[in-house]
Amino acid sequence: MSDSSQENPTSESLVDRKAFEGRRILIGVCGGIAAYKVASVVSALAQSGAEVTVAMTESATRFVTPLTFQALSGRSVFTSQWDQFEAADPQHVRLAADLDVALVAPCTMNSLARIAGGFADDPVPALLAPRDRDVPPVLLAPSMDTELSGQPATGRNLELVKSDGYRVIEPGVGWQACRRSGAGRLPEPEMLLAAIA
Repeated sequence: MSDSSQENPTSESLVDRKAFEGRRILIGVCGGIAAYKVASVVSALAQSGAEVTVAMTESATRFVTPLTFQALSGRSVFTSQWDQFEAADPQHVRLAADLDVALVAPCTMNSLARIAGGFADDPVPALLAPRDRDVPPVLLAPSMDTELSGQPATGRNLELVKSDGYRVIEPGVGWQACRRSGAGRLPEPEMLLAAIA
C-alpha cells in the first residue's frame, strides 16, 4: 500500500464519529495493564457527543484512576455497587436500562469468569446483570496474557458468554506486558471504536 493512512488506520478512517452522537454508552474497565488504552476510547466517544458512563472494578483503579475517566467523560465514575450518585436511585438498574451499547475492556480472565458465572459483586458485572443480552448489545474485549487466554477455563467462559448473547471482540496478537509475544492483546482504541459503532 502506498497510502500511509491505509497502513495505519485511525479511528476517523474506521468509523463515522457521528454514529456516537447522543448515544448512551457504558464502558466497563477491568483490572489489566491495557486499561490505559480505554482512556482514548472514552475521550473519543465523549468528543463525538456520546454520553459515556464508566464503571471500574476495584482492580482497574490500580491501573488508571477514576479521576482520569471522570475528566474524559465529564461524568461520575461508577466504582462501587454500594455508591449512588443520586439518593434512592438503584444505579446498576437505571444505568443498565438506559444504554445503547456497553463495552467491557479490558475484560480480564477474572472478570470474564464473573460475567460467565452471573456474579454481581463488582461494579462492572453488577451493571451487566440486569440487562437484556440481545438488545442493546454488550461487547466484551478479552485481554490477558497468552497463558491465561489459552486456559481451558477461559475457553469455556468465552463459549458461555457467547451463548448468553454477549459479543466477543477477538484479541490481538503481539507484544505483551509479560514480555512475550502472543495472542491476548487488547485491540487498539480505533478497533474498539469500530466495534462499538
